[in-house]
Amino acid sequence: MSTSFIELGVSESLTRVLAKSGIDVPFEIQTATIPDALARRDICGRAPTGSGKTIAFGIPLIAHTVSSKPRSPRALVLVPTRELAEQIANDLRPLARTKNLWVMSAYGGTNINRQIQQLAKCVDVVIACPGRLRDLIDRKALTLGDVETVVVDEADRMADMGFLPEVRKLLDLTSSRRQTLLFSATLDGDVATLTRDYQNNPVRHEVGPSTPDVGSMTHFFWEVDRSERVEQATKVIRNSGKTVVFVRTRHGVDRVTKQLKRSGVEAVAIHGARSQSQRDRSLKQFTDGQALALIATDVAARGLHIDDVSCVLHFDPPEDHKAYLHRSGRTARAGATGVVVSFVDRSQHKSVKLLQRKLGLQVPLSKPAFEELSDSPPKLLTTKSQNRNNDSQNSQTQRPQKGKQTNSSNNSAGQKRNRKPQGKKSHSTTSKHRNGQRTGPAGRANSHNRSSGNSKKRSHSNKARSHR
Repeated sequence: MSTSFIELGVSESLTRVLAKSGIDVPFEIQTATIPDALARRDICGRAPTGSGKTIAFGIPLIAHTVSSKPRSPRALVLVPTRELAEQIANDLRPLARTKNLWVMSAYGGTNINRQIQQLAKCVDVVIACPGRLRDLIDRKALTLGDVETVVVDEADRMADMGFLPEVRKLLDLTSSRRQTLLFSATLDGDVATLTRDYQNNPVRHEVGPSTPDVGSMTHFFWEVDRSERVEQATKVIRNSGKTVVFVRTRHGVDRVTKQLKRSGVEAVAIHGARSQSQRDRSLKQFTDGQALALIATDVAARGLHIDDVSCVLHFDPPEDHKAYLHRSGRTARAGATGVVVSFVDRSQHKSVKLLQRKLGLQVPLSKPAFEELSDSPPKLLTTKSQNRNNDSQNSQTQRPQKGKQTNSSNNSAGQKRNRKPQGKKSHSTTSKHRNGQRTGPAGRANSHNRSSGNSKKRSHSNKARSHR
C-alpha cells in the first residue's frame, strides 16, 4: 500500500500544491528522507538522477523557512551548474508561494546587479552556484548568518568540478544551528569528508544503484572513420529521435552543430563558453522538441536533467568509464530505457576494449546498422549477466520494453513515459512529467520534416519536458 505525503508529515497546503501538479504518491527517496528532514535531522542521501530528490529536500526546506530580512536569506541550496539552479528554483516557487516566500536563483552569466537588487528587497531562499554566491558576498549583497537550512545538491559533481573548498567556506558562514541536507550520486571520498566535517549525526538514506544501470541501455560500438562521423551522426539522430551528442571540445561542439544543421538536422549547442541566454535557449528548444539534437561538452553529462532522451551518441570518446556512465545516464532515466551509440575509429579499438572491461560490457565492434536503433535492438551481454547465466553460451540481456509510471504533473513533477518506436520512417515520443523531479516548460507537440536518401519525408514529434 502506497504512503501518502500527508502520512509522511507534509502539511495540507503543500500537499495541495503537489496534487495540483499531479504528484499524489511519493517516490522512494521522498518516503525515506522527508520524515527525518521534517524532524530537522541532517540527511545524507544517495539516489540516482530522476528519483525525485528536488521534492525530497524541497518540502522540508520550505516547511522550515520563515520570512527573512533584506540581504539575509533563511535557506540556501548549493548546486554545481547554472541549469540545475534554475530548474530547482522553478520547482520550489509553487511550494514557496504557499508561505509567501521569495525564491531566487544566482549563477554566473546573468546580471549580478539585478540579483543584488532582489536581495535588497528580501529573498528567503537562494539557489546558487558557489562562484556567484561568493561574488555576491564579496559585494556585501547578502550575508549567510541567518541561514538555518542548507542543501548541498550533486555534491559529487561539485567535488569533480573543484567546488568543495568554496562550499566549505560558504558553510562556515551559515548559522551553527543549521540543518544540512546533502544529496549525491556517491557518498565516498571528498563527499564523505564533507559529511564528516559539516553534518551533525546525519541520517543516511541510499536508494537505487550508485551508477546508471548499463543493463537498462542498449549499447552499440560502431566502427566509423573520423571523416564519416557527421554523416553517420545524422543517420543516428534521424533513426533514434531526441539525441544528446557528446563532443570533446567547445570548438568541436560548434563545428558539429553547424555541420549537422547543413545536413538537415535541427541541432542546438551547449557548452561553458556560451552565454546563459544562449544555453537557456538551446535547452528550451531541445526540451520542447524544436530541436532533435543537443550537441554538448561534458558540462551536460551531469547537472542537466532532461527527459525523453532516446539516444546518447558519443561522437568523441569519453575520457574514461566514469565519463561514459555519466554521459550515457542522459538516457534510460528513472527506470526507462535508451540507446547509447559510440563512434570508434581504428586508433581507438584498444582503448574501447579497456573501457568495456571496466564497465562490465561485452559488445562487439561492428559496422553501423541503423535499423537496429528503432526496429530490433540487439542483446546486451554484461559481466554480471554472464556470471548469472554461465551455463548458457548465449547469456544475454535484452533491452526491456518501455513502461509507464503512475504519477503526472505540469510543472515540477511527472510521469515516466511509454515511448514506442514506430519504424524507420517515423519516430515519435510522448511524455508526461514525472513525480518529484525537475521540470522545464510544459511539453508541446512539434514536428520535424527532413529529407534523406530518395527525398522521402520523415517526421518526428514529441512532447518534451526537463526534470530530474
